[in-house]
Amino acid sequence: MADFDIAVIGGGLNGVSVAREAAGRGLRVVLVEQDDIGGGATAASPGLIHGSFSEIERGAFLRVRAALTERDILLRTAPHLVQPVRYVLPVHEQERPPAVLRASLFAYDRLAPRGFHARSRELDLTHHEMGVPLKRSVGVAFDFSDCLIDDSRLASVVAMDAAERGARIMTGARCVRTDRSGTWRVALISRGQREVIEARVLVNATGGWTRTFAESVMRLPPPDVAFERATAIVVRRLFDHDNVYVFQNGDNRLVYAIPHQRDFTLLGIVSQSSAADPASVSATSADVDYLCRAANRYFRETVSASDVVRAVAGMNVIPAGDQRKRLRRDGLMTFDRKSVEAPLLTIFGGASTTARRRAELAMVRLGAFFPGNSSWTSSAALPGGDFSWRETEDRIAAAQERWPFLSEKNASRLFRAYGTRIEAVLGDAKTMDDLGPRFGDQLTGAEVRYLMKNEFARFAEDILWRRSRLGLTMSRPDRDALALFMAAPA
Repeated sequence: MADFDIAVIGGGLNGVSVAREAAGRGLRVVLVEQDDIGGGATAASPGLIHGSFSEIERGAFLRVRAALTERDILLRTAPHLVQPVRYVLPVHEQERPPAVLRASLFAYDRLAPRGFHARSRELDLTHHEMGVPLKRSVGVAFDFSDCLIDDSRLASVVAMDAAERGARIMTGARCVRTDRSGTWRVALISRGQREVIEARVLVNATGGWTRTFAESVMRLPPPDVAFERATAIVVRRLFDHDNVYVFQNGDNRLVYAIPHQRDFTLLGIVSQSSAADPASVSATSADVDYLCRAANRYFRETVSASDVVRAVAGMNVIPAGDQRKRLRRDGLMTFDRKSVEAPLLTIFGGASTTARRRAELAMVRLGAFFPGNSSWTSSAALPGGDFSWRETEDRIAAAQERWPFLSEKNASRLFRAYGTRIEAVLGDAKTMDDLGPRFGDQLTGAEVRYLMKNEFARFAEDILWRRSRLGLTMSRPDRDALALFMAAPA
């Protein structure tokens, strides 16, 4: 008998979503990730949870409807991680005319499920706070409802839920060989030790390594895919509200300006075809220049490369050929089933918004092997998300009352990261000193220990850039102290 029903290779959002969906159906699941959960392209995502306004222009109404439905599912099941905001789309005289934008947003509103979000509006920016940071020539805009999320935190919490439902999550484990017969034999190097596991089904969710993994590890013909380098940059805060700007650029692409960690603005995202190694992909000077120029078409304050605090890049894998544009947001699954050999499911690409739905569809494809199981994730709260998103501010206030030593800034960050699991982080602490050593002005030893125990954090980078974004403001001595604390025996 095989050790596991399903072995998932890859700990990005696709991989952890499949692991969670399968574990919640009572299947024996192992997930293998060579680095950290939510690394790679997930860590470079700008965190947009939306139906993709631009898809309306392509006539992809069913895909927009599905994405907006998933947006609202996330808001219900992960209210601590998802932030509803308004997206502000300024009109530019050289781009889409107002009538076209108005018609597209009319359709967008009506494709969205009712109940959560206000309809789109036209704004006179000369008399509205959204116009304050913009050039005077930008006089009209439309705004509409969508959401933001930290994709890396989402991946971490999804993986934690999978583990709590019985999945084995292995990070720092590299798959070096697979052998296929009636089952899959998977050879791993896990933290310096060799291990062999056996599974009835293998899921290749390796993202930017999809082709390499198929060729070198499985020794199979690779899927027909293309690669895109997705880049975003972080600069000083350019506006004082919590909404998102959607800027039309001269090449018909959209660039987003997103509030980021209170003191910063994230500008993204620009995608370019790339053949680079996904392990070493980085933002190019051309990408940075593109994003700065796009921002400078609209903002009064000039942004240049010297203002960039951090540049992030990830490798997205997308379908090649004629399917490329049509399936960019959907992603793609291929299913290889042979009469005497164990099945292989390959899943790659797609928007963060619809990762849960792709995992659900993956289990539909595997239904013949695991009958009698039904989907459950559309209504099950993720860890810490067992409350209504409308209660968020009240819950933050309650956290400050429960732990009065927390500043408003700290209480907000902690609750938006952990939701009702904040109790597991802070416990019965009466003062900040009760939470152990401090790293910077926000991170404590208690939080670090929680992340190491429950969310698979192993190194300082895992916490500073994926479980949080505190690396943006933490000093080098504090980073070094954090690394030493995490390396010390428990």
